Amino acid sequence: MNAKQTLLQKIRDGSFALLTDESIAKKLKLKGKAASALGEILRSLVQEGKLFCDLRGRYGTPEQFGAIRGTISGNERGFGFFVPDDPQREDLFIPHRALRGAYHKDTVLAFAKSGRTGDEGEVLSVLSRGYREIVGTFRRERTGGTLHPDDKKFSTDILIPSDRCHGAADGVKAVARIRSFEGRMPVGEIAEVLGESGDFFVEERALIRAHNVKEDFPAEVLEAAQRQAERSPLDDLTGRVDLRDDLIITVDGEDTRDIDDAISVRKENGKYYLGVHIADVTHYVKWHSPIDNEAFSRGTSVYFPDRVLPMLPTALSNNICSLNEGVPRLTLSCFMTIGAGGKILERRVMPSVICSKHRMTYKAVTAIAEGDLKAREEYPDLVEFVLTAVELTKILKRAREAKGGVALDVKEAKILYEDGKISIPDYERTVSHEMIEQFMVLANESVATIMTEKAMPFIYRVHERPSEEKAQDFLTFLREAGVSAAFDPSRVTPKDYQDLLHSLENSPLYSLVNRVMLRSMMKASYSPENVGHFGLASECYCHFTSPIRRYPDLCIHRIIKESFLSPEKTREKYKKFVTEASVQSSACEKNATEAERDVDALYTVAYMQDKIGEEYDATISGVTSFGIFAELANTVEGLVPVETLPDDSYEFVEERFLLRGTKSSFHLGEAIRVRVAGVDWGSRRVQFQFLEKQGESA
Repeated sequence: MNAKQTLLQKIRDGSFALLTDESIAKKLKLKGKAASALGEILRSLVQEGKLFCDLRGRYGTPEQFGAIRGTISGNERGFGFFVPDDPQREDLFIPHRALRGAYHKDTVLAFAKSGRTGDEGEVLSVLSRGYREIVGTFRRERTGGTLHPDDKKFSTDILIPSDRCHGAADGVKAVARIRSFEGRMPVGEIAEVLGESGDFFVEERALIRAHNVKEDFPAEVLEAAQRQAERSPLDDLTGRVDLRDDLIITVDGEDTRDIDDAISVRKENGKYYLGVHIADVTHYVKWHSPIDNEAFSRGTSVYFPDRVLPMLPTALSNNICSLNEGVPRLTLSCFMTIGAGGKILERRVMPSVICSKHRMTYKAVTAIAEGDLKAREEYPDLVEFVLTAVELTKILKRAREAKGGVALDVKEAKILYEDGKISIPDYERTVSHEMIEQFMVLANESVATIMTEKAMPFIYRVHERPSEEKAQDFLTFLREAGVSAAFDPSRVTPKDYQDLLHSLENSPLYSLVNRVMLRSMMKASYSPENVGHFGLASECYCHFTSPIRRYPDLCIHRIIKESFLSPEKTREKYKKFVTEASVQSSACEKNATEAERDVDALYTVAYMQDKIGEEYDATISGVTSFGIFAELANTVEGLVPVETLPDDSYEFVEERFLLRGTKSSFHLGEAIRVRVAGVDWGSRRVQFQFLEKQGESA
């Protein structure tokens, strides 16, 4: 151990913690040049981020100064918020002066202090930059130019010197690579010109680039994928159960191309035999191969109205791995035997080969289930199959509810782009959607249970119970709204929430409570530690059913297959990797969700531009001090600014999700009538005009 390492260790163990360089030198009995050398070592450790020096000249680790690791969430007005890595800690407001050169999305060390507005934070040091490239509009100037970031939370322009403009014209949408964060504003260069600002598809591409979502695959990955796609799935069926003669079908949306799950179901002697058959992607994608490394970096497929950016090249995702009708495909099958009351009597998983008999859509399956004669005549072999599947779905749903699973009413928008036209149909949830959801959830739960019993390293899909503070806030809201609830915020259970929803099924408060309950919950994520899934009331849960589009599923398939051959080697091989994969996959999922949300907002604005002046029934989906958000039946959301509401003096009551006036009030979940007033392309937001509350005359 050299002098630098020894000194760092002494500070870390507390021997020299929170001392000045003079005090440390005195302890070490150093004078003259030796004391000066000590000072140089201390300052170098500060520059490396290993130590921090406060205004009193004391040295210590960031933790010894009470520092917290987290991320900066910026604001266009120049201040920011510190979001701790620890979800149990509260966010901190950070004034502009306390950011110390940190920008939006930067990972930093910060500490809490008391400020004028209560608890504030101050950045100690920047650990890593959130943006190395940023998208925006380029403006030419005499001495070069500036890039105005599209992400308004990045609250400063990027200075582009004249020799780094690379011919970019004034007003274009461009990507700037940031070279330096020193000084009054960051300095960068134009890395890519995307096109003219205001062009719809340029704006879409700008959003995709802003989120660093990968579009093109490296040549070596495409070549490797093509080689795998040319393999015959029948080359080696050793160790696989042959299900090619079984009645197995896929059920997906009309536009789905990457089909990764299929089902089989039958009933015998009062028992249900359910098979969930998932594409065996790992047969073609080996661990740490170029294809796998690329899939790991992408983490997930990303879906936009006009395109899909797949996790795997289409030669795999839409071809050899896709469970297309009438062709043999390699799969990993989860077999479950279920009793009449929904109890799982047996569960097992094994490699298999299938041949899908029908490529079914949700619409067609729903038609069969609802007795449509034309549909039943078209698929006579599926009538009993579908009716049995519907019967089992109802049993599984009741069993899930008995466990306490929380059936939240979460709507998902479906934006279609076909033949140059945008459409957003009304949200629809059918019996076939529910069927596939229940079957996939059961398979995910079964696989997680099997692998937990085998004590394998694993990637769990976890959903932690709400924090005591959030549960208490929810309880306070319920009492303010006049709803009787008696759960303990410190140990709230899924059953508590489910019972609450059941008690309000016929109440006008149901929608309101459902929305607030959702907001009180934690976000689901991936973890190597099994902490259960609160929303599903599941002791262990995973994502197993979509290895074509999600990396955790792909990794889980490997662990399952290799555990059959050598359990001990599998444990050793993956015990560290599952942590790395969980962190990466959670981050990729979050980024993909944000990218999809932003692009959907762009398409929504384009769609609603032609609807200006039209009137719709809506539900209040958000309440703020500056207005209310209203959601249409097709999930389009728009803002009704507070200044456009009926003339009144309004007070925002945050804990009740209420905008209260002296004459009228607006609360979350309330039914209203709105008119489309306009669209804001800059904020990608629809603006509504309030007309009346449902049941009231204008």
